[in-house]
Amino acid sequence: MESTEVESDILRRVRTLLRELDGHHPACQCNRGMLRWTLHKKIDLNPSNSSILVSILVKELERAERGDFRHYIIPLLHTLMYTLIKAPCISDELCGRVYDFCKKLLTLPKPFCTIGLDYAARLKMERTAPGMLYQRMVISEQSLKSDPYPYQEKIFIFADPELLSEAICNALVMDTEAAQVSQSPRACMCYVIIHTMQAALGEGCNISSLKASLQDMPTSDMEHWFQQVVAAVECGGGEVSSDRAQHTARLEEIYHAILGSLQAGDAPLGGLQGAPLPNPNISFHLWTEDHQLWKELVLFIRPPSPSCEPDCLSQDLDNFEIQDIISDCECCEQTRFSVLSTDSGIERDLPLAAEDSFSPGSAETEQSRLHRKGGIKKKPSPLESVAFLQAGCNGAGAKPPMKLQRRPGIPPEPAAPLQRLHTARIVLLGDDRILGRLAQAYHSLRKRETRRIFLTPRLNLQFYYIPVMMGQTNTSTATDHAATSPKELCEVATYLGRADPWYESNINTLCHMIPKLATMPSSPSKHLVTDLFITDVIAYYVRMGIQPVCFQVYAVKIFFNDPAQEPAEDVFLTELRTQVQASTSPRELSMTKKRTTLDGPGIDLTVTYRKVVLSDRAKELATSLRSPGLVMKAIPADETEDLACLNVNITEIIRINNLSGRSFSAVANKLKTRNIKIRSMEQRPFTVCLDKDSRRVYRNVISVEVSPCLEPSYCLQRTRAMKFNLHETEDVGLVKYMPKSLLLPINTFAGVIQ
Repeated sequence: MESTEVESDILRRVRTLLRELDGHHPACQCNRGMLRWTLHKKIDLNPSNSSILVSILVKELERAERGDFRHYIIPLLHTLMYTLIKAPCISDELCGRVYDFCKKLLTLPKPFCTIGLDYAARLKMERTAPGMLYQRMVISEQSLKSDPYPYQEKIFIFADPELLSEAICNALVMDTEAAQVSQSPRACMCYVIIHTMQAALGEGCNISSLKASLQDMPTSDMEHWFQQVVAAVECGGGEVSSDRAQHTARLEEIYHAILGSLQAGDAPLGGLQGAPLPNPNISFHLWTEDHQLWKELVLFIRPPSPSCEPDCLSQDLDNFEIQDIISDCECCEQTRFSVLSTDSGIERDLPLAAEDSFSPGSAETEQSRLHRKGGIKKKPSPLESVAFLQAGCNGAGAKPPMKLQRRPGIPPEPAAPLQRLHTARIVLLGDDRILGRLAQAYHSLRKRETRRIFLTPRLNLQFYYIPVMMGQTNTSTATDHAATSPKELCEVATYLGRADPWYESNINTLCHMIPKLATMPSSPSKHLVTDLFITDVIAYYVRMGIQPVCFQVYAVKIFFNDPAQEPAEDVFLTELRTQVQASTSPRELSMTKKRTTLDGPGIDLTVTYRKVVLSDRAKELATSLRSPGLVMKAIPADETEDLACLNVNITEIIRINNLSGRSFSAVANKLKTRNIKIRSMEQRPFTVCLDKDSRRVYRNVISVEVSPCLEPSYCLQRTRAMKFNLHETEDVGLVKYMPKSLLLPINTFAGVIQ
């Protein structure tokens, strides 16, 4: 009877979660975002109910497929997989039903087939080696040392202190610190051993005896058995001919060896208990420097030594280029750098004493001739040290170090391909303005990687976005236009919420919830709380958000009224806004008033653009009009529209002559384009504001050119290819297969569901 009540309660919670996705349940609006969290927390309190939840979710998935309720499938599938990863033990028959359903999704369009294929591959390994998904997640998120699975992950939360209040930043720092208080490497290794044994042996595993043995065990022995368990699981999941019985037998041997003198039957089994899934490694950063994102990624690849002083490290990073990191790296030795020296480098100019002290033809003589003297010795910084270079370039997957001097006749060893062993998950907190800063930082990072590739072959970069709204925010620029409304500041989040209902339910609800939780009075025992809502939601988002939505980054070239001033180049992601600049001198002010009285408000503009048509044929158009300003929107109002298209809204001032005198009317013109040029025909300049950010305002602008931002690596390779094909006007060779535009991917749970 009790089992029936538990099943009914779980079924009711799942059905409530589905009704929330329909969007016509007012009673659930106050709990949006909490239903999924409370459902998982209920299972965490009693892990033995995981099989009941998985069984219910499978039935609901099959019902959604039969009834063609496709908007239920991806949320249910993510909920099921998250439960299955944390579940202590799931029967092979139940995993088989989930696996068969994921294979059925391969007949559906994207993103259903993409998610179905990914989860089917994971489930195939999990069925052969139970506990593999949990084990890999903990190892990578906690950066545990493991040769069979050497991957590492880290979550970087970036918040702009000028966009979020101090209370919100402090609350987020406290939450991230409190969530990792009990996360020691020893505890995480213990969790992996317990979960893997229980997943393989089921109720035959004596959890109490296993915990007691691990608790009394020295750390060195704990690490030994942890490596044994990881090797067994990776071997079982990696072998094609391996089956579940062989995997269970291997782990059973390790299980009895861990217990030692204790016997599994000495104490009651106690049923399934499960092991908690530790919170991932999270670091919180206030985005105060332009290149802070790049610096953190470099330090993630190779953290500094404990003896490195923070002040010295910060100073070195400020004057630090990628060329400085890997100038001596074996994997990038095709480019060599000289060392500053005072001698000529010619053999006959060397002192005679160097030759007299050695016999001709000896090895010492040859070494002396290759040796340079009189060079200036520079004290290496922590980031330029040999240890930094070797650890950064000679990790797992990189080729072993080799001497620069090569013996004649012996070909060099082929370089082993680098592996992306590190995954950086960048979580942005704020509104569209912080995404504009991200577009700038991402473009700068890609340019650095084009000049000297370092991070790209070693780092898997993932971006996530959580909107946070501070209420009424004044973002007025120097032109004193009206304050931007909160809705306009979260256009990207609104678009993602329409495209992905699960993102709307779990992430967009944090927009106003985070400020509300930050202002709540803190509890004296808050540092002891482990079930922190915000941290748990962020962890769920980065773990299950695997489908990117790619936004086009636009390049803008700005010309100023002063011919001596160099044009400025920048990028934007969401919006470009222009407005007539107010006159400063009295003479200009009087001339402006006369001009406005005669021709109306605004300035005369020439607009040249390439019209977007369905046939995708280039169609150049040009027009002249009088306008007080215009707005270019890169984020469409509807998720079905093309993301790689600018919606330009220009307000045109039309003069009307009638019997009562002269009047003016405003007409809204809308254009769809990817390339546009705007130029002022008068001497009056205008201002340009990028991504609604008052810190990114350009004044005294006379002309603006906007086009899709090109991928820096594409530009470099195209330039090189054109050198050898001077008469070719189109892309030749491998260049035509490279991504041309720079796209910023932001991960969601489902991507864009049409």
